[in-house]
Amino acid sequence: MFKDTVTYEDYNGNMRTETLYFNLSRAEVIQMEMSVNGGLGSFLENIVKSEDMPAIVEQFTKIIKMSYGVKSDDGKRFIKSDEISETFVQSEAFSEFFIKIISDENYAAKFVNGIMPKVENRQTVAPSS
Repeated sequence: MFKDTVTYEDYNGNMRTETLYFNLSRAEVIQMEMSVNGGLGSFLENIVKSEDMPAIVEQFTKIIKMSYGVKSDDGKRFIKSDEISETFVQSEAFSEFFIKIISDENYAAKFVNGIMPKVENRQTVAPSS
């Protein structure tokens, strides 16, 4: 899970500070990997190398929207929906966060690594015969 705090001025002129949460489940990552020939990692790498800014912006917007959500109070669920995503994208909190992502390559990498699911390295031990 990736967490960031942004401060922005809302549309009523009030300064606000919000903590934003982003996460992708293993299933979501697999879906993204399988949706692009060669896998998402190589796809994104090729876009960055090509310096195709419209494609970079499109993909980061997609990833941000797909990974944004709200933690349930008990911490058991990470709630995402089209409505939650659109509400976020229509806010100045999104604008502040997006500017950070696009203007700082290291921060963008930290974000991408942070939203990826943690996978434990498990060794399967075969029973000896």
